[in-house]
Amino acid sequence: MKKYLFKSERLGFRLWLEEDSIPFAKMNSDSEVMEFFPKTLTLEESNHLVKKIKSMFSQYEYGLYAVDELETGEFIGFIGFWFTSFESYFTPALEIGWRIRREKWFKGYATEGGKRCLKFGFETLNFSEICSLTSKINLKSEKVMQKIGMVKIDEFDHPKIQGDNKLKKHVLYKAKKPF
Repeated sequence: MKKYLFKSERLGFRLWLEEDSIPFAKMNSDSEVMEFFPKTLTLEESNHLVKKIKSMFSQYEYGLYAVDELETGEFIGFIGFWFTSFESYFTPALEIGWRIRREKWFKGYATEGGKRCLKFGFETLNFSEICSLTSKINLKSEKVMQKIGMVKIDEFDHPKIQGDNKLKKHVLYKAKKPF
């Protein structure tokens, strides 16, 4: 039985298990899932990312949660928090993000999970502000940001994306703790 740290109506949020590595790597090698990232990830790169995620949990007791569909118990991706620390006027910042397996898209999971994570972040973890960012052409993720109640703050050129790459222009959204 998997132990969930918190749940939404259809999703369970938990720490990462060894068994998540293979479906996560498969997801990270999917060109559609990774469309708005500079590249897909190899198995080694995906496993390295899992180690970084686990390290964040060890250090802070929160991070990018492994997410299961409660009805099936199936791992569907991650939703949670990450420190954004590249050089910019708004960093360092706590970011909410999501990555869902393609076959689980269009079910409202990113929106449902994003809302639940914001609630957990503000009410349980006592965060005062959470941001989210994506490339300007990623309209699906930007729509999720809007649906979960975040407000567009700015557009900026991502300093880690070089040249005239179509992913360079990004949008920045924020949500503040409701008082």
